[in-house]
Amino acid sequence: MIIVLVCLILGALIAFYFYLTRNYKYWQKRGIPCVDGALPGFGNMLSVICMKTHIADFCCKIYKDNKGHSMVGIYDFTSPALIIIEPALIKMVLQTHFSSFAENAVHIDEESDSLLSYNPFGLSGEKWLNSRKRLTYAFSSMRLKILLESVKKVCATMENYMDKKLSNKETEFELKSLFSKYSAQVVAAAGFGVDGYCFDDDKKDISFRKLGQAIFKPSKRSTIMFVLIFLIPSLNKILKQDLIPKHVDNFFRTLVADLMEQRRKDGIPRNDFLHLMVEQERAEGDKFDIEMITGHAMSFIIDGYETSSSIMSFIGFHLAQYPDVQEKLREEVTSVLNRYGGEITYEGLKDMTYMDQVFNETMRIMPAGALMKKRCTEEFELKGSDGVVCRVQPGMEILIPLQALHTDPQYWENPEEYDPERFNSDRKHNIERFTFLPFGEGPRICVGMRMAQLQIKAGLTMILRKYRMELSSRTQIPLKMILGTFLPSPKGGLWVYFRQL
Repeated sequence: MIIVLVCLILGALIAFYFYLTRNYKYWQKRGIPCVDGALPGFGNMLSVICMKTHIADFCCKIYKDNKGHSMVGIYDFTSPALIIIEPALIKMVLQTHFSSFAENAVHIDEESDSLLSYNPFGLSGEKWLNSRKRLTYAFSSMRLKILLESVKKVCATMENYMDKKLSNKETEFELKSLFSKYSAQVVAAAGFGVDGYCFDDDKKDISFRKLGQAIFKPSKRSTIMFVLIFLIPSLNKILKQDLIPKHVDNFFRTLVADLMEQRRKDGIPRNDFLHLMVEQERAEGDKFDIEMITGHAMSFIIDGYETSSSIMSFIGFHLAQYPDVQEKLREEVTSVLNRYGGEITYEGLKDMTYMDQVFNETMRIMPAGALMKKRCTEEFELKGSDGVVCRVQPGMEILIPLQALHTDPQYWENPEEYDPERFNSDRKHNIERFTFLPFGEGPRICVGMRMAQLQIKAGLTMILRKYRMELSSRTQIPLKMILGTFLPSPKGGLWVYFRQL
């Protein structure tokens, strides 16, 4: 009896082993280069899932080890996935043959995370087209000018907050903390037309920043959600875990429902996203579903709060680290403001071309996302310049290693050096297409890109015309990133001294 039981257990273990490794000859059978060392159930992902390796470092190592290839296969847990290395293949996936790779490889469960399911990043098909249409309308040049009026008020609020701190001899700021207050307040003002209380320390527990932190602040919960949504989306189809906590979900449902009812009744023009939605309702002659509007408004938070504050903090860090760059940018800011009567204007921000260079160089070195994951939607044959051919099947994930591309010496001279002049008018045309993808590319390029640039440039303009930034010794250099976070988060924070000019 014991022998039979042992045999059954052994047989079950062997069967389970073969089930976990059933796909692990996929790339070898097709003659496509692949990463060695796939482990049962984990594939090549064990170091990432155990938080021993940051996903950016994981992709960069594979990229460098396989630089002679156009593409390389990996085993993403039990499934084969393809990392594409050549810019020509990236162009095929993101642009020229977009219809075959039309989805981002994430899974948002509509039942457990219904508001997030309206975010264009996770949508596909007709839902994606409709969502993108409405958000594109809201972020057109004419309407960005409207939203800028709310952003300018937030800039003034941040200036008053900093002046108060500096008058109390508090000169050292952690940039992510400061700029997350700013971006959350922008979301409240430009998104909803309300006070987010982000610069009111007495009301920090009811602030919009507190709500944003509930979603994004590094924690065990956010690490688990990062794994489920970005690393193992297939598992989240079973577990149905929600990224947005219930109390945050309920707060915004109530807020948007109340505000939309008020906007529809009074018809008073306001400088915020919800007014633009009411305006669009009237233009289309149709009353939008309130959950859809709330979902779009949540996109403002998901895409505008954490990403913008993260980018802004790294720009501030680099400006503090490189005083010559900071001074050159300050000269541009001062010159442009003088031309526009000392006011922050939409046209003036567009004229700040050196600020664009600083923005792009920061995004090159520290992209908001180290990896882009696409999903094949129609069978397609990818052909590399090295003769490797892969017939990609529907459902397969395609990985684009952004940070590796952004720091490849083949495309960037001295890639580890911080040099905004790479993006000046004389040199930027020499940058090879699809080697710089801070906001993606093609039909699914980030729809909120211009809004993010607008609020970041406005905030930096306010700071540079009044303060000088100096790096604090509390900032740990070289930067080391916290593992298991949605966006790059440096250990110990980014600490900078602000000196009034």
